[in-house]
Amino acid sequence: MSLESVLEHFKKWNRDKDVQIFEQSSATVDMAAEAIGVIPARIAKTISFRGEGKQAILVVAAGDAKIDNKKFRQTFGFKARMLSPDEVFAQTGHKIGGVCPFGLANNLDVYLDVSMKRFDTLFPACGSINSAIELSCEEIQEYAGAEDWVDVCKGWTDESAVAIS
Repeated sequence: MSLESVLEHFKKWNRDKDVQIFEQSSATVDMAAEAIGVIPARIAKTISFRGEGKQAILVVAAGDAKIDNKKFRQTFGFKARMLSPDEVFAQTGHKIGGVCPFGLANNLDVYLDVSMKRFDTLFPACGSINSAIELSCEEIQEYAGAEDWVDVCKGWTDESAVAIS
């Protein structure tokens, strides 16, 4: 059902035929990178968090980025608490390994992390554990109906590097 809802979602932009289906699993960042043939950082992973109230929020980030709890709290005003697999499915309609901001079961707020902006294109999942699509940051923003760009991740740049003058 989930892949089908994403394909239906992409028909609005005539992009449903651009979804790639793999024989192997692409359920993790590393597996997706291997299936596609790109570095893991170019996988756009979607992370589901408890929002305020009953609705979840989604953050889409580069594959090598990790949520920075302090930045998350400063940005959203509450603690970053990930959903359980059952909650993810109930909120998004997608199972873990295929979660994406497209073809969602509920109208959720989607935020895009700046960690993705260093790439011309990235590869988000498409609702199943063996699918992806190549999109630009602008396309991800448009197709996901994203609220805004945020800076809530760490680990994707060498934040400990000190400039030598």
